[in-house]
Amino acid sequence: MTGETISLTEAATRLGVHYMTAYRYVRTGQLPAVKVGGEWNVAASDVDSFRKESAPTVTKGRRQADFHKRLEGRLVVGDESGAWTVIESALASGVEPAHIYLDVLAPALAQIGADWAAGRATIAAEHRATAVTIRLIGRLGPHFNRPGKKRGTVIIGAPSGDQHSVPGAMAADLLRGQGFDVLDLGANTPAESFVDAARHADRLIAVGISATTGPNAEAIRGTISLVHSELDCPVVLGGHALVKMDDPEALGADVVTSSSTAMMQAFDALAEARIRTGS
Repeated sequence: MTGETISLTEAATRLGVHYMTAYRYVRTGQLPAVKVGGEWNVAASDVDSFRKESAPTVTKGRRQADFHKRLEGRLVVGDESGAWTVIESALASGVEPAHIYLDVLAPALAQIGADWAAGRATIAAEHRATAVTIRLIGRLGPHFNRPGKKRGTVIIGAPSGDQHSVPGAMAADLLRGQGFDVLDLGANTPAESFVDAARHADRLIAVGISATTGPNAEAIRGTISLVHSELDCPVVLGGHALVKMDDPEALGADVVTSSSTAMMQAFDALAEARIRTGS
């Protein structure tokens, strides 16, 4: 690879797509890239050529914002049929399944949560939205199935005391889209259950902990400590609750992520490291 090289994250920005979309271009051979130190590097000239010649179909800007606003309205009133119609319209317009989660569903849920916190929405509205979201995720899940040999197994769950299952379910589908087998343990998972699931996993890559509820540092720290003491297994920690913590790195996780993109990159790097070491 000659000339200026950039990271895949920067390539995604130049292409106007999410990291996972750019990653798919690499994995399917559409965009040349090489692995350097566990990260994908792309020639800037290849990115420019790809952008000019391929013109990948992505819905951005005003139209995408419209999708998440429309979805928000349907979620608040508990209209599953209407919410699914919005998602079908987005898919038909070229929005990829990962973008549905990251750029349509997640912003809608974030706005509903913000409205509840500010007193603009009732707790009933938030519960209706969550209930519909869980059903939407169940319908979207098959869109993330990737044929072929799996890259290994990832265990995902929320620790004891954390009642939020939606972030972990979305993360599980995004990782399935990257070629992993994923066992989603759901909300309020005892530390012992993480260990038991990991012990029986085929070609275990890592355990992922989704932290949404705070303060819950002791449960998170205890889960990480038990996984490390019982298994030779890295732990990836992420979630909205970490934003409110002074030092989430002190909880003991091998990797602490601040976004869905960082989470996917972390598991990708751990899988590649496993291949290199032959473990």
